[in-house]
Amino acid sequence: MAFGEQPAYLRVASDLRDKIVNGALPPHTRLPSQARIREEYGVSDTVALEARKVLMAEGLVEGRSGSGTYVRERPVPRRISRSGYRPPSGAGPFRQEQSEAGARGTWESTSEQAEAGTAIALRLGIQPGDRVMRTRYVFRDAGEPMMLSTSWEPLAVTGRTPVMLPEEGPLGGCGVVERMAAIDIVVDNVLEEVGARPGLAEELSALGGVPGHLVMVLERTYFASGRAVETAEMVVPADRYRIAYRMSVK
Repeated sequence: MAFGEQPAYLRVASDLRDKIVNGALPPHTRLPSQARIREEYGVSDTVALEARKVLMAEGLVEGRSGSGTYVRERPVPRRISRSGYRPPSGAGPFRQEQSEAGARGTWESTSEQAEAGTAIALRLGIQPGDRVMRTRYVFRDAGEPMMLSTSWEPLAVTGRTPVMLPEEGPLGGCGVVERMAAIDIVVDNVLEEVGARPGLAEELSALGGVPGHLVMVLERTYFASGRAVETAEMVVPADRYRIAYRMSVK
């Protein structure tokens, strides 16, 4: 193979991908069989199989037991909006993020005390093993799972206060800024980092994704005078959603 030349299985996958994207192979159409690919492209069974694996890993096709491999319906990505704007009503962050017209967001959550692992302790500026309140969320849009989130708050900050449980008490469901203000802590900045990785099996199962699909991971940490008071990790299926930021220009 000459320098810069693609392996045969990638060339075959590229051609089939083009046919899927331009509609020559529309959704729910059966992908050409391994024998058909071998004959049409003049390649071996191994090359044909590897090309199909590439398309499956990219989420363009899916296998159906006893039936074959079919082109998947390609979802139109929806937007998850992020902004620095904080509504005066004290609405929680999910309501703010889903403030666009037509959003029909709901969520469920569970909170429990836990020990901070090494990575979370580093983000919060505490020691591994320190006690935190961990809250897990499943966010839905019109009943469809759209985002998983886990937040951690140091109990050294919120323990034995009315806001110890994020979704309960007089400020249950309000945002971190409002809850912290209620215990005289002024949140003055937030750090968000966005990355991507293959989804974990349990994440994709909860989100209705396909094994091997990518997820976007948004890590968010709130600070008050340099001290981290909450950190969270949000997981979103990358094929169905985009994270959009709107920033003010001064």
